Amino acid sequence: MNQHHRTPGASGQARTTRTTTTALRRALRREIAGTVALLADEEDFTAMRQYASFAFDDHARYLAHVDELLKTLAAQVGHTTVALFDPEEYADYCADTGLDPDHPASRSRYTAERAAGGPRVTYTGQPLDALVPLLVDTAVRRATWEYATMLLTDAGTCADCGQDIGRASFDRASQLLLRLLDAAGPGTHHLVCSVPAEGDQLIALLHTTRDSSGPARLDTAEGAEFVTVLAAGIARSTPGGVVLRTSTPGAPDRLHGWRLHQGRLVPLTEAEVFDAYCTDARTGEPISPEPHVDYRAGFPLTPDDPGHHPH
Repeated sequence: MNQHHRTPGASGQARTTRTTTTALRRALRREIAGTVALLADEEDFTAMRQYASFAFDDHARYLAHVDELLKTLAAQVGHTTVALFDPEEYADYCADTGLDPDHPASRSRYTAERAAGGPRVTYTGQPLDALVPLLVDTAVRRATWEYATMLLTDAGTCADCGQDIGRASFDRASQLLLRLLDAAGPGTHHLVCSVPAEGDQLIALLHTTRDSSGPARLDTAEGAEFVTVLAAGIARSTPGGVVLRTSTPGAPDRLHGWRLHQGRLVPLTEAEVFDAYCTDARTGEPISPEPHVDYRAGFPLTPDDPGHHPH
């Protein structure tokens, strides 16, 4: 009779190998990055309902499922980002690639290739009512920056000096921002640049902080967006403006303002700053002043270089 001999400890080694393999796979899973493309508003959600393979018929229920999915991914995957799912862009993507838009695999591929490369935010467990506005704001900022960049690219060459107007305007806007931040002094600063363009209003925001010593600290992306929008106004010679709000401990916020004129930031008077903040932009009706806020004139910036001339 044949006898089967089992090597001592073989089964234990097998279990150890399986355990080690499982642990390694779990560790590897934590290093995978995931992206979820979200239908943020009712209109986009309704557009996706034309596809039979899209399983949802209620936007609120869809968002609840997305919320649960994000929580699961956050627990299983090391890094999760949320992007916007644009149905119109998705349809164009499917037409360009020859994919069937009425298939889950096509939506997955669009998310991986197109949505993941666009505006997105990192999921850190925040509720959707906080995440969605942040995501939409990020998308608006990205679109504003891209449009302002296009305006600079299309600005052409100065007929008098032969300079690239877009590049010169960007350099000029960078100088103006540095001068403004230098003159603003210590505190937490919130800047808004507004420039009209083709019947629209380009708006860029910038948050900075500065201690009693050292330069201002700012987000690089925000700084680039702010400078690009300001540069678009300089390149097009449009009547834009900049507003600065400064907060310091134990004191009212201070509001200053400037108007953009021929490549310069010209200080507004105290009355002009007050009128700008205390007038409804749509109706022209007066608005009550904010409490604990001082409305002040814009302060002069460092004089221009002798060689500067507006385009």
